[in-house]
Amino acid sequence: MDNTMPILLVPGLVSSPRIYAPVMPALWRFGPVTVANHIRDDNMGTIARRILAEAPPRFALAGHSMGGYIAFEIMRQAPERVAKLALINTQARPDTPEATARRRGMVERARGGDYRGVLDELFLGFVHPSRREDASLRQLVHDMGEDVGVEAFIRQQTAVISRPDSRPMLAWIKCPTLVLTGDEDHTIPNILSSEMADGIPGAKLAILPNCGHLPQPEQPQACADALVAWLRN
Repeated sequence: MDNTMPILLVPGLVSSPRIYAPVMPALWRFGPVTVANHIRDDNMGTIARRILAEAPPRFALAGHSMGGYIAFEIMRQAPERVAKLALINTQARPDTPEATARRRGMVERARGGDYRGVLDELFLGFVHPSRREDASLRQLVHDMGEDVGVEAFIRQQTAVISRPDSRPMLAWIKCPTLVLTGDEDHTIPNILSSEMADGIPGAKLAILPNCGHLPQPEQPQACADALVAWLRN
């Protein structure tokens, strides 16, 4: 009997398929894996519609950071197509005025030629404090930034700024759901993951130790194990 399930992975802000590379082999055993392209549009509704148009009829959906915001939009538009949901280092809340102001500052810097500086600033918030001198992780963030490019980065920030509040929809998510985060995420604090897990019926919360905002490369084995358990659920 064929029990395979297509798996759709959505990267985060200024992230490319590279972010999922450390866990891809473990996921691939369960079914065909697709990494969504989320760099072409500047609002969540359109990003989700385009991803859905290219996605399998039914799939397990994992969204990391901004990818979680997109996952919520996919759930709004086509909940019947999502068999399982994983929300990785993300949140259900809309942007705060302070976050929006910071994003707009980054957009202006990137537009003005300081994209590399923006990536360096993001890197410091992305990784666990113990990894801020990790050259390989810094290079990963820069490589993904180059994959995305300045114009797409601006589109992404525009979409993130205008995203809706997803907290009201948590209670009607009925598919098996994993909420995964790190113990020291300084980009999206894990208290916001606890909020999502508390709001989604039956959701499982996994907090990885010694981990920041990028669990796939920071804690690849623990991240893969949590995702495998989710797929087996």
